[in-house]
Amino acid sequence: MTKQRALKGEVRVSGVGLHTGAKVNLVLKPAIEGGIVFRRTDLADADAIPAVVSNVISTQRGTTIGKDENRVNTIEHIMAALSGLGISNAIVEIDGPECPILDGSSKPVIDAINAVGTEELESGVEVLKVDSNIEFTDEESGASYLILPSDTPEMTVMIDYNRNCLPPQHANMKSYDDFAEQVAPTRTFVFLHELEFLLEHNLIKGGGLDNAVVFVDEVPSEEKKAELAEKFNQPNVEVTSAGILNNTELRFPNEPARHKLLDLVGDLALTGVRVQGHIIATKPGHGGNVAFGKFLKGLIKESRKPKAPKIDFNSEPLLDVNGIMAKLPHRPPFLFIDKIYELSDTHVVGVKNVTMNEYFFEGHFPGAPVMPGVIQIEAMAQVGGILVLSTVPDPENYLTYFMKIDGVKFRRMVMPGDTIVFKLELLSPIRRGLCHMKGIAFVGDDQVMEAEMMAQISKRES
Repeated sequence: MTKQRALKGEVRVSGVGLHTGAKVNLVLKPAIEGGIVFRRTDLADADAIPAVVSNVISTQRGTTIGKDENRVNTIEHIMAALSGLGISNAIVEIDGPECPILDGSSKPVIDAINAVGTEELESGVEVLKVDSNIEFTDEESGASYLILPSDTPEMTVMIDYNRNCLPPQHANMKSYDDFAEQVAPTRTFVFLHELEFLLEHNLIKGGGLDNAVVFVDEVPSEEKKAELAEKFNQPNVEVTSAGILNNTELRFPNEPARHKLLDLVGDLALTGVRVQGHIIATKPGHGGNVAFGKFLKGLIKESRKPKAPKIDFNSEPLLDVNGIMAKLPHRPPFLFIDKIYELSDTHVVGVKNVTMNEYFFEGHFPGAPVMPGVIQIEAMAQVGGILVLSTVPDPENYLTYFMKIDGVKFRRMVMPGDTIVFKLELLSPIRRGLCHMKGIAFVGDDQVMEAEMMAQISKRES
């Protein structure tokens, strides 16, 4: 199991925001729980903002989390650096509205973290294991995502802007171990026509040729070059034969695709889990990534639901009703289980077929029969009794007594015709006949009730 990691000390980086141009100081502080949270130190009494996908309020030109004025813009490169190094918990303090763009990549943050160091925590990283192909398309952006089963978290990004200056390309990250060297150094990029629009509307005050790669579709006029040089505070600007402004040398041949992969890592960190599968993203962007992250949160929520045991009801049970009565002292009409299908040192699975001729339906409720909750609890306890009595050689000489019942929840009604499957697992080893169990009951794939139980077996008096 992959363990969570934490910072060993504080990490400080400073710079300007890409869009706001504001000078900001950012401090990453160690934490051992609580996930990643951002805190605006320049706003009085501002609440901490958990870096979770439900707190995303904008994906225009970056990923923004927060509410109203208490917001932090362009968090993706910071989140990618933390996620890429396996850091699950940290407090990010920032004295401005936007994270610093630095050199347009996550590398400065990675370097600053490595200078301080990280340490392994006891808690494991939550993993969403993918067992079959999963597809998702963000209709608004057109970005598409496919997850294939894989033994490790793997990502592939494919981009195609239909432009000569930036041909179709892809990037792959086999595991998070590759992030720091193969993905983190890649810089944000933009097309010149987009950049001109942003500059004209004063929307990229902190942008420059030292923090972005600028791709050029058409060689600008001399007049336009002079204008751009002034805006970028450069002596002059040129365009290479490759269509990149000012002869900027790419750090990788596929640096744009790798940077889109960096953004994907940062945006998916907002889910709080690692996907054990191969994510293939086609034309991803922040809007699509966040929509995909919300989709993944739905899968995560579903994966956390208890799963009903898979039982072949045509197979022979471990114990039929006669075998059950050989172990339990209960007899009809107070015997509420029919078969045991699984039994180990730590768990048991038993079944109750609910029929219309149950005696309790005569009074609960005539005309609208519903199995009483207390009978469901008793049936669960009897299944648990099989588990605890299996620890003694002569179960017929013992009785089982309740000591405590906690956390009882009923989630849907049980009615005639239903087959309830009870699964109970030990919460701690059985000692001196004392058994602490967690039980869940299902009808089909639906959970109908749950409870924690503590019981004691005691030998019958002669």
